[in-house]
Amino acid sequence: MFLQRLIKPGPAQTVGETLYASTVAQARSPALYEHLGAPDTPNGRFEVYTLHVLLVLERLRAIGTQAAPTSQAYFDAYLSGLDNGLRELAVGDLSVGKTMRKLGEAFYGRGKALDAAIAALPDREPLDALLARTVFDGAEEANAAPLGDYLLAARRALADAPLLTSEIPWPTLA
Repeated sequence: MFLQRLIKPGPAQTVGETLYASTVAQARSPALYEHLGAPDTPNGRFEVYTLHVLLVLERLRAIGTQAAPTSQAYFDAYLSGLDNGLRELAVGDLSVGKTMRKLGEAFYGRGKALDAAIAALPDREPLDALLARTVFDGAEEANAAPLGDYLLAARRALADAPLLTSEIPWPTLA
């Protein structure tokens, strides 16, 4: 820890951390919860946060090998954020590792499911079903379509973004 403060971060780490900070700010946007109906619960916030992270990682993968160090720095910041969040929620030190493992499994599961839902486009049913099952915790009355519209708009905005040299162009929320 002490030595990390003395070593100047490289450009990939700086960009990765900047992208991560933008992702967190967007995932915490009140409009996602107030206007798009995402549940403002720890689980709902984790799911929305994870979807944003997955979209950015998808874009970084599409950029290619030059984005690999930035992608790793971004993912490391994500893991550190999860760890810090658990500690803020008063998860005991002995339980953090087990909880992080469960969250990691959830993350990779969401990634595979999101990839499959995107591959099924323009059929929206798999995406809306994924959102209903994860973000809305399987609630029968959940209307996942507005959040799905937003995620697709975010994905389109990210598709042309040179993330290694600029900010994330998140869609504007009402």
